[in-house]
Amino acid sequence: MQGALGDIVVLDLSRALAGPHAAQMLGDLGARVIKVEHPGGGDESRGWGPPFVGPDGDISTYFLAANRNKRSIAVDLKSAEGRTLIERLVRQSDVLVENFRTGVLDRLGFSVERLHELNPRLVILSITGFGHDGPEGGRPGYDQIAQGEAGLMSLTGPSPDEPYRVGASIADLLGGIHGAYGVVAALYERERTGRGKVVRTSLLAAVTGVHSYHGTAWTVGGKVPGAGGNHHASIAPYGAFRCADGMIQIAAANDAQWRKVAALLDIDPDNPKYAINRERFAHRDELISDMEKALAAHDRAHWLAVLGKAGVPAGAIRSIDEVYAWEQTRSQGLVVEVDHPVLGVIELPGPPLRFDGDPPVRHTAPPALGEHGDEVLAWLEERER
Repeated sequence: MQGALGDIVVLDLSRALAGPHAAQMLGDLGARVIKVEHPGGGDESRGWGPPFVGPDGDISTYFLAANRNKRSIAVDLKSAEGRTLIERLVRQSDVLVENFRTGVLDRLGFSVERLHELNPRLVILSITGFGHDGPEGGRPGYDQIAQGEAGLMSLTGPSPDEPYRVGASIADLLGGIHGAYGVVAALYERERTGRGKVVRTSLLAAVTGVHSYHGTAWTVGGKVPGAGGNHHASIAPYGAFRCADGMIQIAAANDAQWRKVAALLDIDPDNPKYAINRERFAHRDELISDMEKALAAHDRAHWLAVLGKAGVPAGAIRSIDEVYAWEQTRSQGLVVEVDHPVLGVIELPGPPLRFDGDPPVRHTAPPALGEHGDEVLAWLEERER
């Protein structure tokens, strides 16, 4: 693989989503990622669906989302032979990714102390549900549980009485993102110290880490934020508005942008209730009503055109198929083609980073279970010589 991490080897012992997403991000940056899976079915996400695709309808699109640019080997970690192979791989790796429950790796014979005995330069990424220590450190955690426990569901939905989960598995994905950037930082530090370290994050930490202004509303302001539907918690007008044929989004984040919106909708911008953001927010329901009365005169295409011409941030609410058909999405490298051994050439969501001056990256398809066993063993023997 090309890329900034082209000389890095990642041993991916994780499964489901948070750990695999972190390892995939490192693979997108060029790392050689060796995915270790149990022979009896592999990563549990291989069974998550629908939808399933392929001639036999047994390939999970969920698995395809988090495992590009990886090589799969099937290893029973509970067997002596399997543990010996993992020891050999640890010695040749730069990074190990795991998201087992606290204590599982220790019971398998791969405590942090043992891993660093095998390879003092190893960076270990450990992702848990609620943290590896503390009064509830051993709890199992899945995405929606973490969304609720970390307060995100209380901020999402039409009202405080109707908490909603975020549509994407955002706790898992953020956990993977935080973990990947922690790994890169630890690799950079290793250049100075010569030693690897443990990078820890959790689904709880991932969600709490993006509370941002919702967090300071409480910690500094003493106010508990609640769900506000499709409108911003601090800025008005900023949200989704009905027009003649559906909804559009308008974001007037400052008074200058508000005055442009007001002019287009024939609303007095100097009305004391609307002149500044503090007052607009205090009278938000009335403001939304006044805006939607004006917006009802035309369709979405009209309003998006005139708002765009005026320099006001505005946008459609696209379905997933519309996003992937959108030329702007494709122009940013957010769709990639890979050649899958069963499905042929398929498109996958692409990496969110680009680096100026780098040639286009050739991505590889998510692997079949154990697909690269012989290849990895040959590579390992070559490294050990």
